[in-house]
Amino acid sequence: MDQANPFETPRTFALHRAEYLVGFAVATGLIIAHLDEIRWLPAIVLFLHIDLIGYIPGAIAFRRSGGRPISKVYYVLYNIMHSLITQAAVAALWCWLIGPEWALLALPFHLFGDRGLFGNFTKSFALPFEPVRQPGYLRLLDDLGVTHPKSAGHTSDPAPVGHIRPARGRPETVR
Repeated sequence: MDQANPFETPRTFALHRAEYLVGFAVATGLIIAHLDEIRWLPAIVLFLHIDLIGYIPGAIAFRRSGGRPISKVYYVLYNIMHSLITQAAVAALWCWLIGPEWALLALPFHLFGDRGLFGNFTKSFALPFEPVRQPGYLRLLDDLGVTHPKSAGHTSDPAPVGHIRPARGRPETVR
């Protein structure tokens, strides 16, 4: 919401997602406009490499965790692979080694789609790898007089597991 309070209410989160939906719409329009010029095998590889490295290993670890914390490595991999900076570097390297091509649209299509359509942004070590509503966030919304958002796609919210909680007696630090 501001530099001193870097959290989002459901409305500001929706507006943040809307900005990425514009990018997603532009990428989609360019894909449609250049459909016959896209090399599809490289486009699929460019699209999938982000989740094959950055999401799937963490999702598997989270589901297998049985309530135990999962390694921060999964969070770091997710955040690196889902970074616009990282994927811009991938695109630049691709252009240098292979040459510019329309298949590279798979990168913004993936990232803008994740953020705009699904609301997936960087992952904090303080939260579960998969989205789970946190009681503290819901209390904050109550204090602000803001209506709670819908659950994050679960029929019911699972227990907030698979993340690292702050040690008792120590104040939580911003991560």
